[in-house]
Amino acid sequence: MKLKEIYTLLILNILLILVAVPVSAQDLLARQAPIDRRMRAVDTLALKTVIEKESLENPASQLYEDWDNTYAHKQTDLLPDSFRINLKHFCMPTTSRVITSKMGPRWGRVHKGLDVKVYIGDTIRAAFSGKVRIKRYEARGYGKFLVIRHPNGLETIYGHMSDWLVDENETVKAGQPIGLGGNTGRSTGSHLHFETRLCGVALNPALLFDFVNQDVTADYYMFRKSDYETESVAINKTIQLDGAPEITEDAEEKREIAESEVRKYTETRYHKVSAGETLYSIAKRRGVTVDQLCKLNHLTRDIKVRPGQILRYS
Repeated sequence: MKLKEIYTLLILNILLILVAVPVSAQDLLARQAPIDRRMRAVDTLALKTVIEKESLENPASQLYEDWDNTYAHKQTDLLPDSFRINLKHFCMPTTSRVITSKMGPRWGRVHKGLDVKVYIGDTIRAAFSGKVRIKRYEARGYGKFLVIRHPNGLETIYGHMSDWLVDENETVKAGQPIGLGGNTGRSTGSHLHFETRLCGVALNPALLFDFVNQDVTADYYMFRKSDYETESVAINKTIQLDGAPEITEDAEEKREIAESEVRKYTETRYHKVSAGETLYSIAKRRGVTVDQLCKLNHLTRDIKVRPGQILRYS
């Protein structure tokens, strides 16, 4: 082969290599692109999971200076001038539709929440997902109560319960049973005292929850420091006390008897096992049979229940 032909072939080979390299690189990038997109999606999902986990471990940390189990409520310096509260993914704390006392002046002091008629042993549920900050007994106030902090910025308070079903620092889901209705503390009859607070400031629960219709008032509530007190007073005028401005003791007693008979068969109720209790003693106390307890909780008659165990009995 002549020298000129050899040079020509060599140059052609070099040109082919130079042309092929960018093409191969482009092919590699093209093949890598879907992988990069998938990895970004995985990274985004992982980041979202981490954020959600941190949010549940320390909910609404941007609104609260610390996580403290010593006080029930205290106004913080971080109360914003305005703040949008997400009310989606809620659960009504009770199925009761009867408001027995509004927020506002009462007996020479300010009543900071709503009183909702419940019966001893009725299931109380978490209004939103969150973390239990306080579990305590207060003889001259809330009785047995819970404070739950939620990622949407709210803290909800559940007072006068007969028992707790969760512990401090426990993460709960919206709708999870957290306690049983009662008449403990400074209370004149069985009911749920329900408060909604933002940075320690009491908001009228009626601004957020419509107990009569068992729903929230909207998907979001816009808190404004400048006018929330005026809104709270105005909303009080629209709350219906089950169609009457006042519930007399005689009417209340008659209704309690009638409703209790219906609720025996329609309301889901739970019992927290105490030391020394058995299926037989619990069944006798709750007015059900051992077979009913076993069926509702998927148990056998010879099983030994343990203290703290939660049993459904209706």
